[in-house]
Amino acid sequence: MNKTVSIIITLGLVIGIGIIFFGDNFKKNTNINEVQENQNIEIKNGIQYITINAKGGYSPRVTSAKAGIPTKLIVATSGSYDCSVSLVIRSIDFQKILPQTGETEIDIGTKKVGEKLEGICGMGMYNFLINFN
Repeated sequence: MNKTVSIIITLGLVIGIGIIFFGDNFKKNTNINEVQENQNIEIKNGIQYITINAKGGYSPRVTSAKAGIPTKLIVATSGSYDCSVSLVIRSIDFQKILPQTGETEIDIGTKKVGEKLEGICGMGMYNFLINFN
């Protein structure tokens, strides 16, 4: 009986420590929006480039970008055959059928703090949002 109790207590401790360690580590590494925001923005020669992937929707769906600098949106497609290739950005009067594979560069100008840019597919099913801070 003492051996069984010792095994149960040891297993309980191992499982408890594992949950504490891996649970915290999992939370730190799964903030998807934060990771995507850092990966889809690049500033080169004073111009901010924001990349949005269009295939089965838009990714990332929400991006935080810097306000006050010239900005270009790059919409990347890769074998995209759904309605996400029919892109509409009403605030800049942009409407275009994107190539099924390739990159489309859209000059969106210099946005002010608090401005937002929303893109939506032609059917209204998929969208993305860029917040300028």
